Amino acid sequence: MKLRIFDRASAEGSILQRKPLGEGPVSDRLRERIREVFGADLQPQQAVQQILDDVRSRGDLALADWTFRLDGKRIERFRIPADEIQASLNEISPQVVDSLRASAARVVTFHKLQPINSWFTAKTGSRLGQIFRPIRRVGLYIPGGTAPLPSSVIMSAIPARVAGVEQIALFSPPGPEGKIPSVILAAAAVCGVDEVYSLGGAQAIAAMAYGTSQVPAVDKIFGPGNLFVTLAKRDVFGTVGIDGLAGPTETVVIADNSARPDWVALDLLAQAEHDPLAAAILITPSRPLAEKVAAEVEKLLAPESRQPFGRQEIILASLQSGSGIVVTQSMEEAFELANTFAPEHLSLSISDPESWLDKVRCAGGVFLGERSFEVLGDYAAGPSHVMPTGGTARFASPLNVLDFMHIISVVGLDPAEAREIALVSAQLARVEGLDAHARSAEARAARDK
Repeated sequence: MKLRIFDRASAEGSILQRKPLGEGPVSDRLRERIREVFGADLQPQQAVQQILDDVRSRGDLALADWTFRLDGKRIERFRIPADEIQASLNEISPQVVDSLRASAARVVTFHKLQPINSWFTAKTGSRLGQIFRPIRRVGLYIPGGTAPLPSSVIMSAIPARVAGVEQIALFSPPGPEGKIPSVILAAAAVCGVDEVYSLGGAQAIAAMAYGTSQVPAVDKIFGPGNLFVTLAKRDVFGTVGIDGLAGPTETVVIADNSARPDWVALDLLAQAEHDPLAAAILITPSRPLAEKVAAEVEKLLAPESRQPFGRQEIILASLQSGSGIVVTQSMEEAFELANTFAPEHLSLSISDPESWLDKVRCAGGVFLGERSFEVLGDYAAGPSHVMPTGGTARFASPLNVLDFMHIISVVGLDPAEAREIALVSAQLARVEGLDAHARSAEARAARDK
């Protein structure tokens, strides 16, 4: 197939158009699956709420029931024994174990450089400041899907470990053989994860939020998942913290005539193979480059290709839905569109990318030049590959050490400063109609007798 080429107007009405979470059409396949499992024509949100309510009410029995109904697996003990987690290191190739450790080491090095120190000041005359404390217990959701994702274990667990989180619990659905893939368990062992549970879907989110006899509740939930997982995270927010609401993954490549069309094409296909709903978008002011990249994509996906992609059907679905090439009038316009779209990943396949970095306002991560390609960010560059999607890069940040911490304000005023601001506080309290507040402040305004 040939990648579609758009002008700005047509792109803004299609591949660059954002849709709010959960407002897209429900596929016939999902609708049929809901009818099959729940025995009624429910909206996804209604189905998720039923699971959450059931787990909150019946605990482990509900977890077992929903795991069988949704995953087809009968599991009574959800936690994976520690010796089984460690044994997984011997069940995969030594080369993969070495790669897991090398990736984890780079992610550790990067995140240890992030400043997270508590601080205090006496500049106002008293002791004021902030103390940083790690969250006590967190839950990491690692999707099952069509392939195991050990890199997601590293990119989530390492920042938590660097932050000093006491208890890291990992949740992942049972695979086709009824167990979590060994490579996921091996990644958990490498990262020092404390607990692993064979549990997925909205029922896993419910267990993390409400707790059961087998699964202690967590304080904050991290990790992407399918629509059910995302809706469940949204519903339990407030009972627990969440990292955000993840949508399909996305990459925007801004390229000029200096870019290699074959490399740009491969970068787009690398993004497209994640998910049928993934967005792989090239924005360029060069029509000739657009044509060359489209031709390269067509050649790489041709049936007669000597190196077919293992996930070719997923790639084709992605390219036909939310992917394409946008031709702009200038490089400035390309950055304008990218900032408006606010992509998860922004790759700058341009000459002198450093000189354009100031133009980037909204992106989860920016990759400077064709040698700093996005795939390296997925595995071993250093920053977490868990980044904001769905346009949330306008206000959200990639997963980092601070996400696993909370800040406590410290107020230690001396008597003189307390008296100085007491009348100010009392005046504002009176305006707000809070008499007890005002009288508490006024009582301190007078000098000690």
